[in-house]
Amino acid sequence: MDRLTQMQLFARVVERGSFSAAATDLGLPRATATEAIKNLERRVGAKLLERTTRHVATTLEGQDYYRRCLSILADIEEAEGLLRDAQPRGRLRIDAHGLITRTFLLPHLPEFLKRYPLIDIHLGQSDRLVDLVREGVDCVIRAGEPADSRLVLRRLGMLEEVTVASPAYLERYGVPRSPDDLEKHEMIGFISSRTGEMMPLEFVVGGTVRTMQLRCRVTVDSSDTMADLVLLGQGIVQAPRYRFARHIAEGRLVELLEDCAPSPTPLSALYPQNRQLAPRLEVFLAWLSGLFKGELL
Repeated sequence: MDRLTQMQLFARVVERGSFSAAATDLGLPRATATEAIKNLERRVGAKLLERTTRHVATTLEGQDYYRRCLSILADIEEAEGLLRDAQPRGRLRIDAHGLITRTFLLPHLPEFLKRYPLIDIHLGQSDRLVDLVREGVDCVIRAGEPADSRLVLRRLGMLEEVTVASPAYLERYGVPRSPDDLEKHEMIGFISSRTGEMMPLEFVVGGTVRTMQLRCRVTVDSSDTMADLVLLGQGIVQAPRYRFARHIAEGRLVELLEDCAPSPTPLSALYPQNRQLAPRLEVFLAWLSGLFKGELL
């Protein structure tokens, strides 16, 4: 087995987490795949994979080698594509928050897959900071201002923010008519994964941004948990409107202080600084930009 085929096999084992699945994908006997990876590890002089009876995972050296394999295979694919004027192809690894994925991407994903039949997509769903290069992720979709200046940013749109509380909470504490009325209210604290600090409430009053920290009995680091708590009447929260639009329409939540709503939150696609964008990522980003312009602006 030549080096290129070994790289393809190694990358597939990492992605599938299984020698058997990777061998099946590439039309190889499992024994051949296992022996090829052993030969690869002998040649590079490092253990690349940790094997158990149920799963295969990369070592630190394996993660670095996997990243380089992806880069090399992408370059080869791109070079061949330019020569044969082929359609974009290959696997795209995208990471986005689960609610963004379910609300915006999934309803339209069949259209993208139909338009580009040679592209496969892996969707990761998280709020955490992702090391795109080390983890082999092509693109992440994130709300807020990114902290990593090493990534290329493509702005997708602006998310309208709302302040909400449940009817049960408002029965206990009253309905605030201005930010000054919030002194005796409570908020559900959200801890930023980026800073480790609790994010304040924000209001735009007369063109000026005003931040406030209310009494807080419960703090969370998950936006899904925060959403569950506000529905249970545990305090006031702020979030993008799309998260709570259905609950507001159903009367399960009440929008507060609409005249001094928080400033909108930017939504962006972030991807590594490569010498040249892979064709499959280029067409995905173009599709994504058009999708969010229609949905958000």
